[in-house]
Order: sequence, then structure tokens, then C-alpha cells
Amino acid sequence: MARAQIALLPDGRRLHLQDGPIDLIIEAWGAHGAVEAAYRAAADRFVTILDELCTELPLLRSAADSSRCELTGIVARRLHAAVAPFANDIFITPMAAVAGAVAEEVLGAMTAAPLARAYVNNGGDIALHLAPGEAFTIAMIDRPDRPSLFGTVTIAAEEPVRGIATSGWRGRSFSLGIADAVTVLAPTAAMADAAATVIANAVDLPGHPGILRVPATDLQPDSDLGGHLVTRHVPELTRGQIAAALDAGEAAALSLQARNLIAAAALHLQGQTRFISVASDNIAPQLPNPALMKATAHA
Repeated sequence: MARAQIALLPDGRRLHLQDGPIDLIIEAWGAHGAVEAAYRAAADRFVTILDELCTELPLLRSAADSSRCELTGIVARRLHAAVAPFANDIFITPMAAVAGAVAEEVLGAMTAAPLARAYVNNGGDIALHLAPGEAFTIAMIDRPDRPSLFGTVTIAAEEPVRGIATSGWRGRSFSLGIADAVTVLAPTAAMADAAATVIANAVDLPGHPGILRVPATDLQPDSDLGGHLVTRHVPELTRGQIAAALDAGEAAALSLQARNLIAAAALHLQGQTRFISVASDNIAPQLPNPALMKATAHA
């Protein structure tokens, strides 16, 4: 069995951790010794996570029950906690939050060291650490399957946001909806991951004859979505159809925001975007810097 891969990237600043389907990019800022300690802690915690999750995989792939949790692992229970708020209303499994929860767990190990800033990026689902007075500026994409940056959001330490996640039918995971991408800012990465899944599923046009959907198990036999129909093709839509689909997603996002489950969201479908902003309204409609993620000092 292949061992986890742990290495600094050629820039000498970022750490790459890969084990099976988990692929993390990590960066931290602080004193040299603190960053080294944080990277060691990240690697030590990372090599145990996949085996822990695999021991409870059948439960993780089962529909979540908001009233009880039979999972025992730290990360597994974090998955359940992130999806439990949705479980009474829709079908959702703990796996809907797995990327964000893993990022969160590794970041938690790192922050025993005194860092100014840090992020753990798990395929676009990102956990953030910000010391007082610090900030990140994050670029957003409208198509996970191609370079397509369309806006930025600045997250300051005083904002109630430490997690970012993106979901959509063009991404690496299956979606029940037709959003090209839904990016969510939330208090934690696991919460952002679960909420992005829920909102992306809500961006939809049920019954549209041109939308191709197939059972998830036809594409991945062990998918946690089972026989639920996932989107594989969306034809060119009219402006009215795009607006109707985005209206449905916006309603879902506003409901989650009212419950304090998310801070903000950006919903993208065929060139149209809806923003559900935080009170400070830091989401910008233009991208001033082409970096996928850029850390800046908070002014």
C-alpha cells in the first residue's frame, strides 16, 4: 500500500500532503520556527486521518440523522455535526462535509504553533487561521473545471468566517443541481462544505428535458448518493431559466444565512452570478489579481 506523500512544493513555502483521495496544499506565516513546527504537526496528524475515516466509511456514506450520531472518530463526528442541520429536510450524508472537515482537522493541529496566518486547501475547500489584525483575499471561480476567476472576497480576522468551500455539477464531486459553482463562506470549513453542497443542489430546474441526470451509482458504484440522480449535462439556458434556477439557490442560501449556518455565498450559472453578502460587503465583482489565493496584511 502506498504511503502518504509529504513534501514542500518547489516554492519552498507551501507544503503538499497527499494520501489516497486527500490532497492538501498548506501555507503558514509566522516566525520560521513556528512555521516549521506547524508543518510537522500537520504532517503528523495527516497520516492518520484516512485510516480513521475508512474504519467508519459505511456510516459516513449513510444518510445523516440529526437526532443521533453513531460515529466515534473526531473527524467523523465533525462531518456529522456539519450536515446535521440539514438532515431533517433533505437527504445528506456526512461525506458532504469531508473535504472541509479534513482541512479543518489539519489546520487545528498546526495552530498549536503561534502563527499569523495559515490555510489548508483541500481541493478548493479551505480552512483558515487568522490572528488578530490579519486577513486573506481569496479569488473565486465560476467553473471548477477550467481557470475562470470572476471575483474576490477579503476575509478579515474579525469576520465570522474560517471556512470556504465550492460545489457544483462541474466540480470533482457529484451534484443534484445545475450550478456551475457555488462558493460559500462559513464559520468553519466543514460547515462551508456541507452548505455549498446544499445550495448547489438547490440551483436547479426540475423537469427540464435537456438536463441529463444519471444515478450516482452508475458513475461510482460506492457513491454515498446511491441511486439519486446527479447532473451530467446542462444545455444552454435562457436568461429566464438561469434566473429561475438562481432564484431557487438564492432562497436556500438566504435561509441558511438566517440560521447563521453561512456568512455569505456566490452562486454562478452560465455567466450569471448572485451574491449573498456578509454585512461588510467585501465581495468584489472584479478580480484585481490573478492568483488563486493571495494572503495580504489587513489594512
